[in-house]
Order: sequence, then C-alpha cells, then structure tokens
Amino acid sequence: MHVRSTQCRQEYRRPISLAEVEVLVRSVPLDGGASHPEQLGGAAGALGSVLTAATRGLDLPCRSDDADLWFAEAPAELERAKALCAHCPIQAECLAGALRREEPWGVWGGEIFERGVIVHRKRPRGRPSKADLARDRAYATKSA
Repeated sequence: MHVRSTQCRQEYRRPISLAEVEVLVRSVPLDGGASHPEQLGGAAGALGSVLTAATRGLDLPCRSDDADLWFAEAPAELERAKALCAHCPIQAECLAGALRREEPWGVWGGEIFERGVIVHRKRPRGRPSKADLARDRAYATKSA
C-alpha cells in the first residue's frame, strides 16, 4: 500500500457554481455578518465584506454588470472586467481576499486569476502567434 503525505498532495478546488453562490449569498445576513461575525464561516465569511459594501449602497461593478464577464473565456472580456474593477471602491479588499483564498480563476480585484495565481493577461485558445510570443518575452524581460 502506497501512502502519500498530505503535504505532497494538492487539493483540487473546483470552480463554484452559480447555484452555490446564490446559496452563500442568502446565508449571509443583510448586514454582511457584522452583527454576529462568529456565525459566518468558510466562503460565506469571505463574502461578508463584499456584501456589507453592497448593502451600504456602494456601486460595485461585479454586482451590477453581467456576472459571467468576470469568469469569461475570451481575453477581451476579461480585460473589460479588469477595466470595470479599476474604479471599484473595494478593489483592494477584493484582491486581498482572492489572494488569501487562492481563487482558481476569474477576475478579482482588477487582476486575472488562473490556478490560484495572478496572470498578466489570458491568452486566447489555440497556438499563440509569433507577435504574442514576442510581446510576452519583451514583457518578461522588462519586468525582470
């Protein structure tokens, strides 16, 4: 029998479905859990600060625009979501929470996440063009 160490295994984190998000949103009180934070746990607790901001009347682009935009496949749509996040009043908190939770994918706090890390830009499906590869190399040497 082969036993693997728990440190060697990486936990698979499947993307959350829209139905699960609706359940989480309904499980958080209207005040975002501020009155009884000890009752919130897990993902519902992570949503607390976002929901508190939303209930205070802040204009959050992820709550007013199409939610699918933040989890789109097309790079142009993800760039549009990033642009909408630029003026969000809770952008820093959203990004910090996504980094802490190692979000598997989507736009969080104005950044694109893929497999739990921030990526500069998402490539379209298929083989990258020579121009795209050259631009990526130039960006990598410029930022290094």
